[in-house]
Amino acid sequence: MSDLRDAAMTSKAWPFEEARRVLKRYEKAPPEKGYVLFETGYGPSGLPHIGTFGEVLRTTMIRRAFEVISDIPTRLICFSDDLDGMRKVPGNVPSQEALAEHLQKPLTSVPDPFGTHDSFGDHNNAMLRRFLDTFGFEYEFYSATEFYRSGQFDEVLLRACERYDDVMKVMLKSLREERRQTYSIFLPIHPETGRVLYVPMKHVDAAKGEITFDDEDGREWTLPVTGGNVKLQWKPDFGARWAALGVDFEMYGKDHSTNTPIYDGICRILGQRPPEHFTYELFLDDQGQKISKSSGNGISIDEWLTYASTESLSYFMYLKPKTAKRLYFDVIPKAVDEYHQQLRAYAMQDAAQRLNNPVYHIHGGAVPASDMVVSFSMLLNLASASSAEDKETLWGFIRKYAPDATAETHPGMDQAAGHAVRYFQDFVKPAKVFRAPTDQERAALEDLAKALQDGDYARDLIARKNAIVGKDEPLPEADFTDEEFLQSIVFAVGKVHEFEPLRDWFKAIYEVLLGASQGPRFGGFVALYGVEETVALIDKGLKGELG
Repeated sequence: MSDLRDAAMTSKAWPFEEARRVLKRYEKAPPEKGYVLFETGYGPSGLPHIGTFGEVLRTTMIRRAFEVISDIPTRLICFSDDLDGMRKVPGNVPSQEALAEHLQKPLTSVPDPFGTHDSFGDHNNAMLRRFLDTFGFEYEFYSATEFYRSGQFDEVLLRACERYDDVMKVMLKSLREERRQTYSIFLPIHPETGRVLYVPMKHVDAAKGEITFDDEDGREWTLPVTGGNVKLQWKPDFGARWAALGVDFEMYGKDHSTNTPIYDGICRILGQRPPEHFTYELFLDDQGQKISKSSGNGISIDEWLTYASTESLSYFMYLKPKTAKRLYFDVIPKAVDEYHQQLRAYAMQDAAQRLNNPVYHIHGGAVPASDMVVSFSMLLNLASASSAEDKETLWGFIRKYAPDATAETHPGMDQAAGHAVRYFQDFVKPAKVFRAPTDQERAALEDLAKALQDGDYARDLIARKNAIVGKDEPLPEADFTDEEFLQSIVFAVGKVHEFEPLRDWFKAIYEVLLGASQGPRFGGFVALYGVEETVALIDKGLKGELG
């Protein structure tokens, strides 16, 4: 353990870098509360999206890293701001007209349009928890509604009353002049309508812990700030929540970064040290727009899991958290294959290298072996060449290539085959565009088909290629089960038929035979798909029967 801890203390993996910052908070003495608290916040105004999952995942990675370098106990709280008023009806839910009647009510007071929970807030919280539980996160769920109404927030709310002018001073500096005239950190919840009111305060009584205000109809009300009668505006709520809970670490998106001094300042005014922060870049949809839970653009967790494993999504989330990334369906194949490449690399790495490997952080150090004997991108090419309708079609090729592999012994491979068929049917097949070969390409493809059926002819092509490139080396034995020999044939055909640059030859293969401008290392494809099957594919391509 000491060796692992020593390596972790110098690791450049970002979870360890952040964990060391958290540990530095307690270099003089351990936390009085007895644990280090990590928090993630969630606004349930719409259906939870994949960015929320990423926030919890990344925080969990830092928490695990912290547990490697320290013996201080940890907790992770996922806090839902479900007492927030519903400002607009999300565009991706049913019963929108009925929901419009409940605008400005706390989300936990808005009826559930799906009819499955007591409120819209409860529904969205349940969805969030289901998503998080799918990935096995260890967390405690906190509802703002319960937090305010149960009295857990009362002490900090009373302190906010006492220090109202100081907190307001921080907030007013950030507001336009017009907004300053009506702004208050307190949002009363109307005793009759139940709506969250955005009204100025007539009086804040620090001694009684009460606020006085006029509602929208001009009637005066006095309410205690405790017991869920009042909530804080969202920016003060951030800092007050940190103070109430004693939060040590919270990450949030770049769109919050300019508010960090506000959150920190309010936390200090309310008597606590602000947490360590980590600002991550935002996810973008296929049009380069920020993904939003209210508009439902981008890709959801369920959609990703339709086409790939949970681990591949975790891998995507791990990579470069401070770089904006497109989060759309076309990133899935690369994420799957890179994840398995890292799994295979992990088995050969030393302790220090392993701590820098994404899979260490995805699996919390308990890293499994990859059972992917065929890459996901190759599975997609097999599905394309065979027009696969089910994963058993792909297993027919997989078993020829790896006779010992079965669905039972290679469950990850089996899952990936099913995912690949769905991905092919939904994304690859509709985008396939075949074209007829040029005269040069037709002659080269005919030569390739002949070489795949005649070992002597194949070796002669390789000899001619060697003469062209000036290589003097022994000719390989004709072995049509060997990927390298097959790749040598493909390469030789391209050189003999004078493709310049040579990539134009491979592009022609993909466009004529697979209906795409990019494709696999073709020798590996032939080994997996089968020599006879590839010859038949070439014949169909030359006859124009693939389109």
